[in-house]
Amino acid sequence: MSTLVYTHDDCFAHEPGEHHPESPQRLHAVLGALRAPEFGAVSWREAPLGTMDQVLRVHDEGYVQNVRDVRPRRGTYALDAGDTVMSPGTWNAVMRCVGAACDAVDEVMADRARNAFCATRPCGHHAEADRAMGFCVFNQAAIAALHAREAHGVTRVAVVDFDVHHGNGTQHSFWHDPDLFYGSCHQYPFYPGTGAARENGVAGNIVNVPLPRNTDSAVFRERMADVLLPALRRFAPELLIISAGFDAHELDPLGGLAFTDDDYHWITRELMAAADASAKGRVVSVLEGGYSLQALASASAAHVRALMQP
Repeated sequence: MSTLVYTHDDCFAHEPGEHHPESPQRLHAVLGALRAPEFGAVSWREAPLGTMDQVLRVHDEGYVQNVRDVRPRRGTYALDAGDTVMSPGTWNAVMRCVGAACDAVDEVMADRARNAFCATRPCGHHAEADRAMGFCVFNQAAIAALHAREAHGVTRVAVVDFDVHHGNGTQHSFWHDPDLFYGSCHQYPFYPGTGAARENGVAGNIVNVPLPRNTDSAVFRERMADVLLPALRRFAPELLIISAGFDAHELDPLGGLAFTDDDYHWITRELMAAADASAKGRVVSVLEGGYSLQALASASAAHVRALMQP
């Protein structure tokens, strides 16, 4: 079974404005890297549009209707204090993000693919049930987890997030459900202010690994091996979803950690091993942050290279 890679041209049409870090060039960088000959064995899929039913498994109906209704005909409309905006193409872009993540779950759960990577934008892990924030409109990782339950009868789903920023939205959605696991390593203290080690959820189902600024590869790997990976294995998910942010890379201009391409390859292989133990290797990865185009290209390539390996 090959690795699936999802994308769609609609994801370029989310245009948050000149000089905004979450630019369409991010996706161009990722896709440019993944079109290299070494990735010739991946299967490319056009991301379908997500459905309202899928979105509403995580987000409040009033919030979703507001996002749909404020779509501007031109320019941008701010959904929060200013860094999360709607442009004329944003609605279709975020619905492609949802559709890609949910279709990837369908393919992996049906054993038509071992794993998948959703090369879509904008990112989603900061979006809470009733609000956009941190460049994120809909939380496609959380939506995919609940889609797996509804469509495939999966009970225990895990999301592991290695973005430099804590995924407050995913934590918020999973907090009260002991059969949903959220594990995150992230810079702390840092935006959005959540993600302390004491934030554990209703039944220890939230595992946060806060890392101080300038954390390097050795400390990152040690903390993951000692804390997050054992907790994930104990949880024994039936499906693993990865919030794959690459802004903890040492070249990233917004983050303050010092990860390398090899670290992203390593953590991907470790997560795949955990999925092999309890989830028949089923992994769905969704693109989150990453704002150095050079690092985003090389790190996402390292991630998919790991997914492709048996």
